[in-house]
Amino acid sequence: MEASTEETGKIISLAEVKNILKKISKERTELIYEQKTALEHAEKFAKLSAKQTKDLITDLMKLDHVDELQAYKIADILPNTEDDIRAIFAKERYTPNDKEIKNILETVKKHSVE
Repeated sequence: MEASTEETGKIISLAEVKNILKKISKERTELIYEQKTALEHAEKFAKLSAKQTKDLITDLMKLDHVDELQAYKIADILPNTEDDIRAIFAKERYTPNDKEIKNILETVKKHSVE
């Protein structure tokens, strides 16, 4: 039996959640309430495909100052202002400087859908 993401502690993006729930909905006749709500949320807010999101996360993690959790948050939110980036890093021990924030924004812009 395959371990769930909850058991393994693996982080997944909103786009991956959408794909997983769509797959489950095809296998079952009906999703439970929580799954329906999560799928609606994912469909509404996941702006990139799972592959595009994975590529963005990979590029973000190449930046020295972005760890995996932050990369996933950035990929899910797709921030477009410096303040958005600062909000993501607000509770972190490390706060990126202006140049690092610009690098993050450029990376997001490169992968974003217009």
